[in-house]
Amino acid sequence: MSSIDLSTTYMGLQLKNPIVPSAGPACRDVGSVRQLEDNGVAAVVVHSLFEEQVEHEARELAHFMEHGGESFAEALSYFPEAEEYHTGPDEYLEHIRKLKEAVEIPVIGSLNGVSSGGWIDYARWIEDAGADGLELNVYYIPTDPATSGREVEDRYVEVLKNVKSKVKIPVAMKLSPFFSSIPAMAKRLDENGADALVLFNRFYQPDIDLESLEIFPNLQLSTSASLRLPLRWIAILYGKVGANLAATSGIHNAEDVIKILMAGADVTMVCSTLLRNGLGRVREILLDLGNWLGEHEYASLEELRGSMSHRATSDPSAFERANYMRALNSFT
Repeated sequence: MSSIDLSTTYMGLQLKNPIVPSAGPACRDVGSVRQLEDNGVAAVVVHSLFEEQVEHEARELAHFMEHGGESFAEALSYFPEAEEYHTGPDEYLEHIRKLKEAVEIPVIGSLNGVSSGGWIDYARWIEDAGADGLELNVYYIPTDPATSGREVEDRYVEVLKNVKSKVKIPVAMKLSPFFSSIPAMAKRLDENGADALVLFNRFYQPDIDLESLEIFPNLQLSTSASLRLPLRWIAILYGKVGANLAATSGIHNAEDVIKILMAGADVTMVCSTLLRNGLGRVREILLDLGNWLGEHEYASLEELRGSMSHRATSDPSAFERANYMRALNSFT
């Protein structure tokens, strides 16, 4: 394994391998990030700072300035309490600073929001705190029938352009899989300065409690089967955009990593497998990855990357409509 070059480039950052924990619980604690570094991860994406957190803090401050500390505006009840996210905006920036002092691997901040409001100012402050890059997670659920697909796309582009105007560090855009034309959306973001595209954001679906008759979030960890969605689109986008491509959701073992690298990914992001198997899972994946590459006589990841992409495979229709009929006919 030692002779095999596992290095990759992501967002202009030189990484020793493609394994990067995605924004999630594993990166909320400095000690955990140290363990991840010890187990071999190439970088980390810190858990997200949410637009609602920033707006909540701003409203709370305005309330105290206008009304004093004896009462609370009713409107505040509509915003999530900071405790739900474990850190507020100032604590988030301090967390970035502490991580940069504690580890040598790149630290990528994460902003989660939908508007072009004041929360975007935190992009610059995350940069000032020392982050090596920034991931934008535009988690947007359109509910108004009058909102067109183009308006949804414009929202993503507007947020990206506003953030790029404020920072010099590289910026990745985390995408939804629900655009009418993912290649067209990827191209727009690429042309507007996205240094990387992360495929895909997992939209956590609500459920109904039949006893309490309440709507509640039902978080289910991914499985390797979840890899098929980003695999298809990364394979199609490979070579068609200048931005780096990162895969997230469904990466649990070395086989998953190899498949998505063959499709064309530069980076493979892990989360659910760390929650299921512990932080040491990274070391196991890297060992198995190196062994597989050695057994198949690959000297580097670069030889592997994109070898099974849409443009490289002998049967590109497998990524297109023809695959639909084959899938149906394969079941007996």
